[in-house]
Amino acid sequence: MKLSMVDIEWPGSLDEYSKLINRMNTPRVVIDNAVCETATLVKVDSARRHGILLEAVQVLTDLNLSIQKAYISSDGIWFMDVFHVTDLEGNKLTDEGVISYLEQSLATIHCGKPATSNDLTALELTGTDRVGLLSEVFAVLAELQCDVVEAKVWTHNGRIASLIYVKDCNSGSPIKDSEKIDTIVGRLRNVLKGDDDILYAKTSVSMTVTHTERRLHQMMFADRDYERKPVLQHSEDSPVVTVQNLVERGYSVVNVQCKDRMKLLFDVICTMTDMDYVVFHGTITTSRHRAYLEFYIRHTDGTPISSEAERQRVIQCLQASIERRTSRGVRLELCTTDRPCLLADVTRTFRENGLNVTRAEVSTSQEVALNLFYVTDGHGSAADTKMIDSVREKIGVSNLKVKELPLISQQKTEGEEQAASVGGAVLLSLGSILRRNLYNLGLIRSYS
Repeated sequence: MKLSMVDIEWPGSLDEYSKLINRMNTPRVVIDNAVCETATLVKVDSARRHGILLEAVQVLTDLNLSIQKAYISSDGIWFMDVFHVTDLEGNKLTDEGVISYLEQSLATIHCGKPATSNDLTALELTGTDRVGLLSEVFAVLAELQCDVVEAKVWTHNGRIASLIYVKDCNSGSPIKDSEKIDTIVGRLRNVLKGDDDILYAKTSVSMTVTHTERRLHQMMFADRDYERKPVLQHSEDSPVVTVQNLVERGYSVVNVQCKDRMKLLFDVICTMTDMDYVVFHGTITTSRHRAYLEFYIRHTDGTPISSEAERQRVIQCLQASIERRTSRGVRLELCTTDRPCLLADVTRTFRENGLNVTRAEVSTSQEVALNLFYVTDGHGSAADTKMIDSVREKIGVSNLKVKELPLISQQKTEGEEQAASVGGAVLLSLGSILRRNLYNLGLIRSYS
């Protein structure tokens, strides 16, 4: 007697199979405060797929968590990531709400984050940076009755990339009128072109949600900012990137040494992911405000870096990914009641006093504007104190304040190191497991 699939009834089998697949793909997340005295341990186990490491790191950085150490390892179709994280003050995570949100967010990264409609209109701008450019952009938007709700602006190697979220000043709704959108795009493109950027200035409009900082990386990468020579000479803080091939094992080994800062790991992983490289193994350590990152990578098709030209391109792109977010200049924080033309007026004051904006973050909440600006003089050097004081007087000393950059708390006293030794034993064990696996694969004979 022969039975076909249609002859057999499988009550609930498809549903159970779907549940099984979902359980297999859903990351297993462990958040532990008992393992280490100085940091919260976050462990993520999941089926491996391209981009999932970036999504995990993105969850951590979006919560402004500092990643002190990390171990990345994969075996076949599975991967395991272990992160040592603290808050901005260098403390372990104790807020149950934050811990719960972190756990839930990491447990759903296998679903991805599909683009959805937004109640804002997103403007994407790239072009040649110059003193006063941001002032001109915000002036055009104010003139066209566009209310800037959020914005991020990066500059690097003489280029600028900006993602600006706007709504109509009168209706408070996203701008959908095609004629008005064409006018906005045309006017902004003319501003970006200036006198010498006719070929490379770009503007576009989007009605979908995207991760702002990942999109800025993509915009600057597409603009090939990594190829252009920087205006300033490299300093001792410039990132050092090396790439070598382990031919017999089919891996390329990427090493990065640079000054540690917030979101460093996100920037590096974001660039490698968008360049279609997969991280199979990696270690990240920090010490005395320095970061040391090592990755074993392949293309998504399983091959290592294949040429000297490609190796140099990877080095350039990773250096650029680190430098884009590097804070150049004095950090100014503007906190005041939001009003029409606020950004246009503030950035015009910067321009009239010889200040250039190298990076900006704009946000509004409940009619309060909180804006961060990093400014230098017109030549990219440190702004004179008298310049800053003059600008503050014109904008409002109580509204515009000079803020120090938040330091990542990493240096421990001798007593703290001793107290952490027992708690850190488990992490050391995890690191030993990873390194033993790499040794067994023959990956760390020359890269211990």
